[in-house]
Amino acid sequence: MTEINKVAVIGAGVMGAGIAAHIANAGVPVVLLDIVPKGAANRNALAEGAVQKMLKTKPKSFMHPSRARLVTTGNLDDNLDLLADVDWIVEAVIENVEIKRRLYATLDGVRKAGSIVSSNTSTIPLGHLVEGQSAAFKADFLITHFFNPPRYMRLLELVAGPETRADAVETMRRFGDHRLGKGVVDCKDTPGFIANRIGTFWMQGAVVEAMDRGLDIEAVDALLSKPVGIPKTGVFGLIDLVGLDLMPHVAASMKATLPADDAYHAIYRDSDLFKKMIAEGYTGRKGKGGFYRRRKDGGRSITEAIDLATGEYRAKRKPDLASIKAGAKDLRALVSHEDEGGSYAWAVVSQALVYTADLVGTIADEVPAIDEAMRLGYAWKYGPFELIDRLGAGWFADRLKAEGRRVPAIVEAVAGNGTGSFYRVNDGVVEYASLAGGYAPVPIPDGVLRLSDVKRRGKRVDGNGSASLWDIGDGVLCLEFHTKMNSIDPGVLEIAAKSTEIVRGGYKALVIYNEADNFSVGANVGLALFASNIAAWDMIDGMIRMGQETYKALKYAPFPVVGAPAGMALGGGCEILLHCDAVQAHAETYMGLVEVGVGVVPGWGGCKELLVRWMNNKRRPGGPMPAVAQVFEMVSTAKVSESAEEARDLLLLRDGDRITMNRDRVLADAKARALEMVAGYEKPLPAEISLPGPTARVALNMAVEGFHMQGKATPHDVVVSGALARVLSGGDTDITETLREDDITRLEREAFVSLLKTPATLARIEHMLETGKPLRN
Repeated sequence: MTEINKVAVIGAGVMGAGIAAHIANAGVPVVLLDIVPKGAANRNALAEGAVQKMLKTKPKSFMHPSRARLVTTGNLDDNLDLLADVDWIVEAVIENVEIKRRLYATLDGVRKAGSIVSSNTSTIPLGHLVEGQSAAFKADFLITHFFNPPRYMRLLELVAGPETRADAVETMRRFGDHRLGKGVVDCKDTPGFIANRIGTFWMQGAVVEAMDRGLDIEAVDALLSKPVGIPKTGVFGLIDLVGLDLMPHVAASMKATLPADDAYHAIYRDSDLFKKMIAEGYTGRKGKGGFYRRRKDGGRSITEAIDLATGEYRAKRKPDLASIKAGAKDLRALVSHEDEGGSYAWAVVSQALVYTADLVGTIADEVPAIDEAMRLGYAWKYGPFELIDRLGAGWFADRLKAEGRRVPAIVEAVAGNGTGSFYRVNDGVVEYASLAGGYAPVPIPDGVLRLSDVKRRGKRVDGNGSASLWDIGDGVLCLEFHTKMNSIDPGVLEIAAKSTEIVRGGYKALVIYNEADNFSVGANVGLALFASNIAAWDMIDGMIRMGQETYKALKYAPFPVVGAPAGMALGGGCEILLHCDAVQAHAETYMGLVEVGVGVVPGWGGCKELLVRWMNNKRRPGGPMPAVAQVFEMVSTAKVSESAEEARDLLLLRDGDRITMNRDRVLADAKARALEMVAGYEKPLPAEISLPGPTARVALNMAVEGFHMQGKATPHDVVVSGALARVLSGGDTDITETLREDDITRLEREAFVSLLKTPATLARIEHMLETGKPLRN
């Protein structure tokens, strides 16, 4: 099997540059080439400019700015020699088959033998691309279709041709999975492959039905988002996100390449409104606006939405349809509702599901690949066949028949097979209805360990409504949070505390992990608000002590504790990771101590742990003040890393902590890390540090007061920062004294409780709970 140690990307547009950045994120050197612009003084301007743009994009394309140094830029006239030692060449140029073929002929003359060449095309079949190419080129060629932005969208569609060598396919599958962190889905060589074939049909159908029915775009996006398990952008919001000007190109390609009898042709319709919007620059978020736009009105920012009937903008309004509320938790209730929203949702959902069901075997061999592609490529919570299961295959078939519509053969078969669903659980194993008949296990890549599979196959070791302990094999126990947003409450702390005793009783190690979108958003501040409103200060003090003691017990347990976060790990969720022996983080982990946003300071040892780390940081200047100032800046500004790699800069992750690119592999890697640490494990020694005391506190407070005078800090920011400064400077200590960890956590606890007694902090907590946004008071 070919090892991929160096890559080249041809084409420095949005997709090409994004692919190059993500390959660099994986730590792999990459060459980025583009054409020489006419009359350009800098012949590498396009590639160099793309890298600079990638360093500034939001959200960030590079997981760490240093990754940009792995990208070597050049041009296709002068620098083809840079391709001589690359293992994989990715073509990401304009969607023109003749241009691509000419490029391939050039590449074939300079690439090294056996190097893999792939296209990032989203619409052109592989067979068309390799026409006229050498036999060796065809053997090394395939399609690797990334989704935009490449760093964040997990789907990688893989398409092989009849002459593509099997080991090239396996090399790309493994590299995409392990190194790039992608969910790799094998697709047939058909127009649009899987995700765009279905997604384009879905959006086209949704738009046409909305225009025909005169629905507001706000209603459409409310109906076709959360109730269906689709991101809150819905349909029109999604088009704004990807760019309205892209839609005609996608449509033209689909019309040109789809079979004449494909249902897409029947629903496609040109729109004069869309043409007018594009011509006037209303192409979405990248333009002056799109279906939604923001504008200033007397110093006030307002959001407007376009009226599909008139083509004019008006104030955005909240849709008032009973079907939206009815379908909040029940898809069948949504599409069965008798109002115009329910009728619309049924029309769009049913035609998309029928279309998809007819394509099984054509675009992919089996239904799991199609569902996976839509989950990873379009961020759907449920794939199309999972949606049919939510409706009930029998119910779905019966309604189609009642309306005189054709029922796809695969739906008819599943509806009548006795189970009535595309998926079932058999002896703890998830199985799917196969085209060959009967059920088969849903494929799981080698080396993947999923907590959901563990939970289906066995009973939990212990737990309550907030957290559970699971045996994940080989003597390793897993602590899982399952509160709303995985906030940490007394129930979580109770099971975390019990875990130390249970592991001692017959296990080797503990992993802290869950499969939710976010590891933990922090403590349950609603409980703190309730307790403060009834002046239950002893209760609050007890909860802070409970958290401190629980985290301390995890830190000094006589066995390895490995944290395995993904997504947000904020506040108390970050603090529990700071107390672990090691962290195996997903690459997209966003860590930080953000308590100042709700008017308090970290209370479960976060200040203490960061102080110790920065004091012991060999790269810091001498004396305690630089470390204190660094932690103060991080915590007072609620600094959150924008990747696991950035968390290293903040010392939220240590040099020995590890990063996993693929979300599905985090648990297996964390378990392996824990077992690796078992032999000869010794718990850490208690830390002792010296802090500068009141003199440092005065200096920190003066800095904050300066920000306040400049209008950069609010009055309550000054109060909260003052409490934080007291903690981080060590209270009334001086530099000649040695402080233990318990001394600092006592200061944390005192500061936390005192701030909860201020009306401004309670206002911040209440505002956060109501709006999800911080209050600047």
